[in-house]
Amino acid sequence: MVAALGVVFGDIGTSPLYAFKETLNPAHGVPLDRAAVLGLLSLVVWGLLLVVTLKYVVFVLRADQDGEGGILALQGLAREAVARGGGARWLFALVGALGLVGAAMFYGDSLITPAISVLSAVEGLEIATPVFKHYIVPITVAVLVGLFLVQRRGTAVVGRVFGPVMLLWFGVLAGSGLVQVAGNPQVLAALDPRWALRFLETHSAQSLAVLGAVFLAFTGGEALYADMGHFGARPIRMAWLFIALPALVLNYFGQGALVLADASAIDNPFFRLFPGWATVPVVLLAAAATVIASQAVISGAFSMTAHAMHMGYLPRMRVVQTSGQAIGQIYLPTVNWLLMAGVLLLVLAFRSSSGLSAAYGIAVSVTMLTTTLLAGIVALRRWRWNPVAVLLGTALFALVDLTFIVANSLKIAEGGWITLAVAGSVIFLFTTWSRGSRLSARATEEEGLPLEPFIQSLAADMPHRVQRTAVFLTSDTHSVPFALLHNLKHNQVLHERVVVLAVHTLPVPRVDVARRLRVQELGEGLWRVDAQNGFMETPNVPELVRQLAYQKGLPIEAMATSYFVSRTSIGSGRKVRGLGRLRSAVFASLQRNAGRASDYFHLPANGLIEIGRRAG
Repeated sequence: MVAALGVVFGDIGTSPLYAFKETLNPAHGVPLDRAAVLGLLSLVVWGLLLVVTLKYVVFVLRADQDGEGGILALQGLAREAVARGGGARWLFALVGALGLVGAAMFYGDSLITPAISVLSAVEGLEIATPVFKHYIVPITVAVLVGLFLVQRRGTAVVGRVFGPVMLLWFGVLAGSGLVQVAGNPQVLAALDPRWALRFLETHSAQSLAVLGAVFLAFTGGEALYADMGHFGARPIRMAWLFIALPALVLNYFGQGALVLADASAIDNPFFRLFPGWATVPVVLLAAAATVIASQAVISGAFSMTAHAMHMGYLPRMRVVQTSGQAIGQIYLPTVNWLLMAGVLLLVLAFRSSSGLSAAYGIAVSVTMLTTTLLAGIVALRRWRWNPVAVLLGTALFALVDLTFIVANSLKIAEGGWITLAVAGSVIFLFTTWSRGSRLSARATEEEGLPLEPFIQSLAADMPHRVQRTAVFLTSDTHSVPFALLHNLKHNQVLHERVVVLAVHTLPVPRVDVARRLRVQELGEGLWRVDAQNGFMETPNVPELVRQLAYQKGLPIEAMATSYFVSRTSIGSGRKVRGLGRLRSAVFASLQRNAGRASDYFHLPANGLIEIGRRAG
């Protein structure tokens, strides 16, 4: 439970820094009176109960794929359920589209969360003394730069203190709120949902704008599901029900009680909860909590990118394993620096958490809707729950999600367009690379030779054989690899042992070692090998070769093996058949800047031969 607090609840746990303050924003035109405060508190509390507790904690956490959670794992479950049930092609395509949209929206969240969380924490220094007012942005930038610089060291070093810090943070949230509630217990009336309904009825003209601010209180709900694979569903449920949820509710009620007693506290009700002497220590604790919240989404962006690469949505990038024990702890330099640049630009452009709140929410609300729809498909097709109950429940949660999407759409012109633009760009890249790769592979297959007849022709006129083993990496083990053809053409030799190897990524997190390799002997010292990996696993070809020797009995020595790969590039200005001119240019650029196969497949530099090919 404590460990889960340190990773899973960082985002939603720091929402009290800015969420309730934004619901009270005078720009909404809601008068600051008892009915309004109780209505806003009721909306926040019942949103936490319905959206986070009922939807995610009770239902969505059941949808694990080999223990893993997150939108791509949910997409895999839904696709598998549709395929088994013989679903229509449009439903299969819909599941794929929903997963892509949800994953792309996560990147928008990954930009906004570090910026708004750290900025809102540092803003607390203004409460201590106005002297800090002009230093808020520089301090925020320094904290964020430091955060991204230490990413290459991995989360293991700081992870040891994450849990205890967040436990202390939730204790401070609960204690500071409880003091105010004890002095003004009338705020507990907000537990009655009628206050929320009355507020929406009384302030119907402002309700959508206010709901966009209320939504900030549960923007970290998706992390509960995304990080399930690290801890399991039960510790997350226990930590939420017995620590995080009570602390959050008490703190929001405490802020409401304070505002009712002192209307001037509306400028920053969270930090006004504390006496002057405690402001600086609380700011430091809040900064630590927001760094943890930021770390969670940054690590999530690394994992999401690795999943997308393995599933064929993005080109290969350099992946650094930062832990010898935890396979999920990875670092992607390209993603890290792009995120840092985006986050710093947001801080410098908006310069306050209130300004950033306009850009926050739309991406998360869309992700929540995709989760609702995919979970409904899983419940209906995989779990075989009562169809009427599933459709009613999905419709109810989808209606709530759509309401928040509409509410957040009012903020598109004020900054919400940024996250939509980021998500749209990611979807464009995903679809361009996926389609371009398929079209390139299809063109290569059309030009290629079938493997079995090729081996028969070799037997009739065998070239000179040389010692050692040659492993030729390819995407299709039924065709002759391009590198094999050109090695024969230019060197006119064939190794004594030849392995034609393809590494396939399945829509499951991990593949059992016993089912990883499928081997077929083709004669003349050649073998066809299809290796299967899960999307949570990083392919390691030398390790696969060792498994071929130990498990399958192939006469291969790892130290006497050469690895052949081919690299196809699109000529500058060329158009890929089946892609538009813009997509062709983007695909060619991605292909030229893709990571080396040797890095992606962990191939040894002293045993690698790479053969290039220009297409188009």
